[in-house]
Amino acid sequence: MRRTPALRRLVAETNLTTNDLIAPLFVREGITEPQPIVSLPGVMQHTQDSLRDEVDKLANLGVPAVLLFGIPLAKDAEGSESWNPSGVVQVALENLRSDVGGEMVLMADLCVDEYTSHGHCGVLDAAGDVDNDRTLELYAKAAIAQANAGADIVAPSGMMDGQVARIRRALDSTDHSQIAILAYAAKYASAFYGPFRDAVDVTIEGGGHRKSYQQDPANSREALAEVRADIAEGADAVMVKPAGPYLDILTKVRDIVDVPVAAYHVSGEYAMLKAAAEKGWIDGDAAAMEVLTGIKRAGADMILTYLAGEVAAKLD
Repeated sequence: MRRTPALRRLVAETNLTTNDLIAPLFVREGITEPQPIVSLPGVMQHTQDSLRDEVDKLANLGVPAVLLFGIPLAKDAEGSESWNPSGVVQVALENLRSDVGGEMVLMADLCVDEYTSHGHCGVLDAAGDVDNDRTLELYAKAAIAQANAGADIVAPSGMMDGQVARIRRALDSTDHSQIAILAYAAKYASAFYGPFRDAVDVTIEGGGHRKSYQQDPANSREALAEVRADIAEGADAVMVKPAGPYLDILTKVRDIVDVPVAAYHVSGEYAMLKAAAEKGWIDGDAAAMEVLTGIKRAGADMILTYLAGEVAAKLD
């Protein structure tokens, strides 16, 4: 049953399709040309215009969704540009809603780390620690701004306790009950985020990490508790991040929930593939397909990956 390509296709248990892919994209304020991200080969910080062009290309390839991250001109202690109606992501959402609103799902990362001067995912207290409850109020404002601008799905990534419930309440109270929440429910304090932080110009104060509020890589039961809590608070879908080192978590999550499950093939995972392929040490195209198929086999319904465009171009 493995003898020919046709036989292998016939009995394949897992089939990766374009419908599985979500493309994370970066849009930057104050630039006139797209800027390459050195540690993410092939990925750009986009202008508003180049973002529209990129999303149009992805739509033509059949990619069903994009996830937007913003890099503002100005950052402050609260990350106030994250809820500014004229903020970089809100403008991008309005543009894309006009361009492809009926054709693609528009998702927005809902956090403040790209917008804060200190690089943390929330407002800090006098001791320099993230104030969970004050941060929830910022997330509520950002959720409303993103929904007003045209997001179909908001994706809270800050790992604050109670974030899904607060965002759901904010959306429901402002006539946005139809907006879905994709919760970064099992987000680990991973070493694989380095290139992403280059992409959004983030330097984290206070030791350069977020271990006090992101998941410990040693733990799995704790992650499952977080997933259950987010669903109880109203999450419409949940995410495991990163993907590759946490496929066991992904499978466990898939086994215990009935909502859609996403996995984020993160910047460091992507960068390693690209670096090894550039050296000629691996077949980059084959490895990309194998990695994403493995993520789907482990239980993902949706895969967020910087490979989305190039993989979509190779899939039927």
